[in-house]
Amino acid sequence: MSASFHEVRFPVDIALGATGGPERRTEIVTLGSGREERNARWVHSRRRFNAGYGVRTLDDLAVLIAFFEERRGRLIGFRFRDPGDEQSCRPSAAPEPTDQGIGLGDGATVGFQLVKRYGTDAPYVRTIFKPVAGTVRVAVNGAEVPAARWSLDAASGIVTFAADAVPPPGATITAGFRFDCPVRFDTDSLDISFSAFAAGAIPSVPLVEIRP
Repeated sequence: MSASFHEVRFPVDIALGATGGPERRTEIVTLGSGREERNARWVHSRRRFNAGYGVRTLDDLAVLIAFFEERRGRLIGFRFRDPGDEQSCRPSAAPEPTDQGIGLGDGATVGFQLVKRYGTDAPYVRTIFKPVAGTVRVAVNGAEVPAARWSLDAASGIVTFAADAVPPPGATITAGFRFDCPVRFDTDSLDISFSAFAAGAIPSVPLVEIRP
């Protein structure tokens, strides 16, 4: 594990109760005519979550505190399973090797970054840095490539073809996969009132996406 990121997943049982989603930063200026000028300050969206809603018991709370302490608060990043967006296809389907285009062959390039596209008219392309090992499937020109002929760096999301399996010029490389979101705690303190927790109060456990 690196000093700034641990390749461990936030407790899944707690993550399933989390709330949150993507955030963007847009500047809007209203002109004298009433028209608007809009400018995107961020090229990429950033996801935020509150994992406190998944903490239901004192045992959950103990697991959370241990995980928080091991990550040293905001210091070290980790993997988070986003229940609403965790695979290359729609939630009701299983990943297929043709789900997402990840590149075109040129006869020499062997490494291709996993990505996920959102939308069709003006799609947003999201880099997938943290695929789940064992879930990735790869195809070239629609034909699935055996796993023995490529390798995956699960810490970066790069698929590398073997020397005898380099995609030929013009070949379409696609992939299907499940993935985690790289995040960190967005607080250096867990302020928990145990009497309030026993009465049903939800602790605040903010998480924010990072680019590892």
